Amino acid sequence: MSSSLDSSDNIALEGAPLSRHGLIKFLVPSLIGVLLFLVPFSVGDTINIGMGFAADGLKALLGEALPAIATLVLCLSFVLTLYVKAARPSWAQGSALGELFDVAPLWTVMRGLGALFALMTYFQVGPEFVTAAFTGGVMLNDLAPVLLTFFFFAAILLPFLVDFGFMEFIGSLLRTPFRWIFGLPGRSAIDATASWMGSGTVGVLITTQQYEKGFYNCREAAAIATNFSIVSIAFAILVTSFIGINHLFVPFYLTVVVAGLVAAVIVPRLPPLSLKPNTYYEPVGCQLQEERTGDQGLLRYSLGMAVARAEKAPGPRQLMRIALFNVADIFFGLLPLVIAIGTVALILAEFTPLFTWLSMPMVPVLEWMGLPEAEAAAPATLVGFADMFLPAVLGSNIESELTRFVIACLSLTQLVYMSEIGALLLKSKIPLKLWELVAIFLIRTAITLPIIVVMAHWLVG
Repeated sequence: MSSSLDSSDNIALEGAPLSRHGLIKFLVPSLIGVLLFLVPFSVGDTINIGMGFAADGLKALLGEALPAIATLVLCLSFVLTLYVKAARPSWAQGSALGELFDVAPLWTVMRGLGALFALMTYFQVGPEFVTAAFTGGVMLNDLAPVLLTFFFFAAILLPFLVDFGFMEFIGSLLRTPFRWIFGLPGRSAIDATASWMGSGTVGVLITTQQYEKGFYNCREAAAIATNFSIVSIAFAILVTSFIGINHLFVPFYLTVVVAGLVAAVIVPRLPPLSLKPNTYYEPVGCQLQEERTGDQGLLRYSLGMAVARAEKAPGPRQLMRIALFNVADIFFGLLPLVIAIGTVALILAEFTPLFTWLSMPMVPVLEWMGLPEAEAAAPATLVGFADMFLPAVLGSNIESELTRFVIACLSLTQLVYMSEIGALLLKSKIPLKLWELVAIFLIRTAITLPIIVVMAHWLVG
């Protein structure tokens, strides 16, 4: 079942009335998707999206069992990978499940490390640098429960947002400004909105799926994933509260938005992203149609594209199969990678002077920019590559409110952190290498830091 529109589809759309059935099939699922992923709600003191509240509910229901469930999932991932590679069972030959478990040796090792770190942390056996609350404990007890519950609902509910025409509708409406400003398809506006309102990981999940379905080429997918996957508003509030600047949330988020948009314009036009080929994922090829609208108005044309996509949407049974495979892929493929890479990154950040050494050149830069306590702040400018929350941890003890403001803003605009987004990208089919992620992180830091400092001096003083 192809998701592309052939020439006969486009001819049929020109001037033809839209069917009521097609409109309903587009509007109802898309509205559900928008309410679940793009509209923030306030419940008590909590601001989140609908899917986030569902994930929080499941997390509260399972409670302390989640680290044990995560450990079991990680162990199953490694055992099944070894079994498939050694026994070559018939069910794994030429199937999607076979592709999930018959992975390259490096990913097999990563799954083994993820299972080992989880077992050591859960049973508190082994060296402290693995089992400590701020290394393995953060990954297994704090991050893994969030990923399990969040991605469970994301994988199941995401088709409402991407498979019934909403991407085509927004993409057609915004294709000109997004092409002109960012050099990207209009449908990438959905990735950006889902990231900012919900979660950066959801934005990356949308991007990888759109790439694998042929709607983004290699350059576009890499640019979108590394420039629009901003952490959610809910996490931004958490960072400001932890670092002690929650009374400055409005200027803080304004600064993040301005710096993030400037980086999104510049970074894709620089290497390594600018050197990515404009080729599509080979198994599917290009499925994106952005022809001229003819004599139709833009809104009418966009509706026509959306309805045509909705009428070609998979049926309930196929959607369920896709959703279940997505859940398995995230649980058995992504989670071990996140735990393995994230734990190693946190060990390097907490138990070695690596980031202190690497950040030494930042001290005179921060001093020149007029930031107090530059020596204490320097490691926080780079440690975000390991985990998005570490800059806030390191910056919480700094007395200067101006410096804490800059650290908090920078941690949200650097985007590429290995404990989650970086691991997800390395595991995805988007061709991004580790050195490229390092380069993008440093480029984003170099672009956004001066903007943040200027706005901080203006807004905070």
